[in-house]
Amino acid sequence: MSALNLNARIGVIGAGAMGAGIAQVAAQAGHQVLLLDNRPGAAAQAIDNIDRQLGKRVENGKLAAEARDATLARLHPVENAQALADCALVIEAIAENLEAKRALFVQLESLCSTQCVFASNTSSLSITGIAAPLKHPHRLLGLHFFNPAPVMALVEVVCGVASDPVLADCLYDTAKAWGKKPVHTRSTPGFIVNRVARPFYAESLRLLQEGAADCPTLDALLREAGGFAMGAFELTDLIGHDVNYAVTCSVFDAYYGDPRFQPSLAQKALVDAGRLGRKSGQGFYCYSEQAERPGASTLPNAPAPQTCAVEGDLGALQPLLSRLQGQGVK
Repeated sequence: MSALNLNARIGVIGAGAMGAGIAQVAAQAGHQVLLLDNRPGAAAQAIDNIDRQLGKRVENGKLAAEARDATLARLHPVENAQALADCALVIEAIAENLEAKRALFVQLESLCSTQCVFASNTSSLSITGIAAPLKHPHRLLGLHFFNPAPVMALVEVVCGVASDPVLADCLYDTAKAWGKKPVHTRSTPGFIVNRVARPFYAESLRLLQEGAADCPTLDALLREAGGFAMGAFELTDLIGHDVNYAVTCSVFDAYYGDPRFQPSLAQKALVDAGRLGRKSGQGFYCYSEQAERPGASTLPNAPAPQTCAVEGDLGALQPLLSRLQGQGVK
């Protein structure tokens, strides 16, 4: 089974940042896309936001006006799930809640044809678990995009226990046809990226809680010494703390409380306060127009050290001592 042809209608449920981004990707690839959200007017508002974003690209000479107009003409807000009945693929991008996702796909199974493929954009919930209540669980897979979906190339194609490998290949080829770089993965906690990424966030959050340094300094260390495009606090503000914290809790629980994945009380406090990051205007940083971004703390210039005292076995740090000695440090 090859990629879905361009005559295939795509349904996207959830008009938040991820759902709107996925809808835009599918529409830019040439599909008619139906966008549904249970909040009145949210789907139409999301399409208006896409219009503004694409308009900026036109103004900057990065997109032809005709391409913008064609993409917008393929995006259609709809009022209820019944409107998705003739879709060939329905992608769910709602809140990270297992029961809500299960109930949605059970409803879709009663509305859509048996040929329709179901996909969840879940970041970490079990595809096997989501598909469990379905009469035909083989047609539900994970199709996990990354934020912002129109920009980020990677897409995880996730198979649960019952998922049909033929449909997994179809979604892989479809994502590739949409200009993405898909990868196959099994439905393990956090899949590939979110399992690997947990320590990236966790170490910075632990250092913050322990008072080792402030957010701007820790972010600067990751950017300037680690070579990352963004630090952990900048990135979690972009993702949204409600989403990032929920994924961390999901992975932590799935690995039976492995301390490597322990959620942060500092991040929980932000979620409890409604400080979700860029989308709420406040997270670890403030995003109001008047806000000034705090700078990293730096030490004043000082002479290079001449001596270094070592106590005990350095272990993995032994090469560091050799480098210091190579620079003349005794």
